Amino acid sequence: MADPYMDYEPVITYIPGVNRGEPIGFEWGPTQMLLYPTSHDRKERAPGSSSRMPTIQAVFNDKDIYSPILSKLFNESHGIFMTLQNTEHECTTQKVELVSISRNYRSVIRAYLEELHRASGNVYSEDPSMSSQYDDQVSILSAMELIWNLCEILFIEAAQAGSLLSHLMDWIRLHICQVDAMADQIMVSENPVEHLYYWNVVTGYVLQGRLAEARQLMAKKAATEPAKRSMYRCMDELMRTFPTFSHANNQTITEFELKWRHWQEECERCLKEGTFASNGDLLLICRILAGDGDAVSEKMDLLSTWYHLMVSKLLYSHPTVKPTDLYQYAELCLDHFVTSGSQPEALDRILLAAFEFNIHQVLKDCSIILNNWWFVSHLTDLLDHCNLLQSHNLHFGSNLREFLILEYASGLFNHESLWQLAVDYFDHCPQFGRVYLELYIERIPLNTERKALKVLRICEKRQMKEQVRSICKIMAMKAMRNNRLGSALSWSVRAKDSFFATLISDRLLQDYSVKGSFSDFDLISNLGSSMLLSDRLTFLGKYCEFHKLYGEMQFAKAANLLLSLMTARIAPRSFWMTLLLDALPMMEQKEVIFSTEQTYALMQCLEDVTADDTGSEREMRAVGGEDEVATTQLGLLRLAFTRNLAKAIVHEGTHHGS
Repeated sequence: MADPYMDYEPVITYIPGVNRGEPIGFEWGPTQMLLYPTSHDRKERAPGSSSRMPTIQAVFNDKDIYSPILSKLFNESHGIFMTLQNTEHECTTQKVELVSISRNYRSVIRAYLEELHRASGNVYSEDPSMSSQYDDQVSILSAMELIWNLCEILFIEAAQAGSLLSHLMDWIRLHICQVDAMADQIMVSENPVEHLYYWNVVTGYVLQGRLAEARQLMAKKAATEPAKRSMYRCMDELMRTFPTFSHANNQTITEFELKWRHWQEECERCLKEGTFASNGDLLLICRILAGDGDAVSEKMDLLSTWYHLMVSKLLYSHPTVKPTDLYQYAELCLDHFVTSGSQPEALDRILLAAFEFNIHQVLKDCSIILNNWWFVSHLTDLLDHCNLLQSHNLHFGSNLREFLILEYASGLFNHESLWQLAVDYFDHCPQFGRVYLELYIERIPLNTERKALKVLRICEKRQMKEQVRSICKIMAMKAMRNNRLGSALSWSVRAKDSFFATLISDRLLQDYSVKGSFSDFDLISNLGSSMLLSDRLTFLGKYCEFHKLYGEMQFAKAANLLLSLMTARIAPRSFWMTLLLDALPMMEQKEVIFSTEQTYALMQCLEDVTADDTGSEREMRAVGGEDEVATTQLGLLRLAFTRNLAKAIVHEGTHHGS
């Protein structure tokens, strides 16, 4: 048979500038195989050429789940996930709740991003390789937060014209920190307004729409140049009156556009009148405010990314841009950053797909390039709750949301403690979650009883009867091998395994015969209705009850119970002699414990025991030196029964006579 995968090879994706060239993912497919067809493999091969690949590429599983810091991220995000699943959304509040949950996810990412930053700095001098690993994780988490934030704006919040650009500006300010780094440098200098980066910071603030901060810096400069104070005052007025769109004031798009055009006409008037002609920096800023795209392009050194360039241009040229128009602007700005003949990087492709409102392409690319399933599974779940993925059905059994959650949860099950989180994720996969959970729960190593009890509670809560029985049997066998018979009995009772319960009961009775006491007396005496699981277990429980009654000096009840154990024939024959010997101390009491009828019953049991004692058994005992002991015991029992019978007859005759 021909190899079905001979024309396939693994696809390893790199994120230049994000993951430092390390392979962190592989192609996303329905069965998550490592082998996929590539375009160059589909070309016709030369006749006679080998169809097999000359080399093999290895893809290693990601180890992020074993990072202590990222494990905390997985733990905390699990709580947000469960909140989302348990929330019943109403039409009027659904959007607000979903946006709030999205921000909770981002806040968790941001918190552990900062923790990774600190961890990297703390170990840099002692362990540079570990610091490098932390830096890689920082890069990945930064990319995740960037993508998630954009998806929140475009898909979850679904910002429309007017408010859209305001949200995109917040997105840029949060993720592009170059200007803040320069601002920190000039603020610690002796003379900030004369610092080399001063005008870069002011212009950077303008490009990010942070006009209030730009005005504060310019006020410091104006104070040092009294001759140009009117020029600074004019620029300050332009920045102060910059119009912003606000839904709170019931402002319409038309009203805002009229106000914005009037403001920009003021900027253009200042340019025509040469108000800032004597100051090149202020002139450039005024050109930016007036919507001059070339002026923005002149400060490319302050625009570290193409999406920063796009948002800055739109802010001063098209502030009421519609969501559907973003893609064309994104493409144009990306062309400024991609050198001729090269391809956009993976992160750029994802952002471009988001601006194109191609949700499924975003999720697919993220599945390929990111180093774990956490991001795509939680984002997809949130988007699914927004009813944005209903039209996308997979060809291999479940919807996109469930497929990704199943993959993420499957990875968690490999972790020593995170496997408990995976259970909840499986619970919220209605089609295949139960099947996955049943398969994975059987693979959990039951190292301790505490862990076994956790797994057992999970199975019992979900009525997974086969798994409950299997776990109990495994733990019972382990306990029995370690000679922990009480624990083994408890597990076998829980498994409702009558055969194993009988086996352990026999072992406990054997131990009693040797030691003369039960090591797990409290457990056995409190079996309750569980002792009915098998006849041998019933006998064991009742026999412990006999000892308890005897210890409490309730001799009459103890005698009745002892006799019933023998006459009901649930006691093993090999244990009858022990039961008969247990009757001896009660026959030595002053009061009559066993009646005449009961004494005759005990004597009959003794005869049955001796009748069953074959010649071969007597021979074996004789070899072992036990024949003399057995003879002595029989003599004592017969004597005791005879004396008790006489005492019982006298007692009963006296009682009747009176």
